[in-house]
Amino acid sequence: MRRVVFNQKGGVGKSTIVCNLAAISASQGLRTLVIDLDPQGNSSQYLLGAQAQDAQPSMADFFETALSFSFKEPEIGSFVHRTPFENLDIIPSHPNLEALQSKLESRYKIYKLRDALKGLEGYDALYIDTPPALNFFTRSALIAVEHCLIPFDCDDFSRRALYAVLENVQEIQHDHNPDLKVEGIVINQFQPRASLPQQLVQELVDEGLPVLSSYLSSSVKIRESHQHARPMIYLEPRHKLAQEYVALHLELSS
Repeated sequence: MRRVVFNQKGGVGKSTIVCNLAAISASQGLRTLVIDLDPQGNSSQYLLGAQAQDAQPSMADFFETALSFSFKEPEIGSFVHRTPFENLDIIPSHPNLEALQSKLESRYKIYKLRDALKGLEGYDALYIDTPPALNFFTRSALIAVEHCLIPFDCDDFSRRALYAVLENVQEIQHDHNPDLKVEGIVINQFQPRASLPQQLVQELVDEGLPVLSSYLSSSVKIRESHQHARPMIYLEPRHKLAQEYVALHLELSS
């Protein structure tokens, strides 16, 4: 199963959702790969900790290879790094991705990631983290996978952005990837005692949008998880938020 987590709005928890779902997948014995396409590299730092800073080769190296005049396509498996967690690997990001974007667009390398992933073997699950923008890298990811998860962080700005995201995913589906589907909207940083989040989520449900039933709570524990570079299932598996991620993973798998 190949998934991209995407939203054009920043701060909605894309990297956190990618890494925690991938960690649960790995903890259940599935060989799992994370691809970090965001130049900020939050997923890379989350899963590799201090080692992320020096992790080479990276996705920037993959795309640089794709720009070279070579008849041999780069084997994406050669860019994979092991994380400290069993069954969980990553192809890390690098700040150079941002500088490569215009070159990749002008040379129309939008299908390179899709083509490279066709030859990838040995993994049961793939999660792709994306930048908070509809750019070359997010388009590449949406073209390369079958499923898209959209985080929603329960405020009015996020709701406005959501409609644009849905339209952009639909456009990619029509123009480039007919197999692409919005697997669901992930309600993140949910506060059940506050009236506004409940109202916003209910309105999305009433509109018939694909809101997943497993909500993720707002918790300071996730900041500790980031700080220690340990996804929740490894940091504190019995915590309420860890169990919500387990429930979300189960919902997606069923």
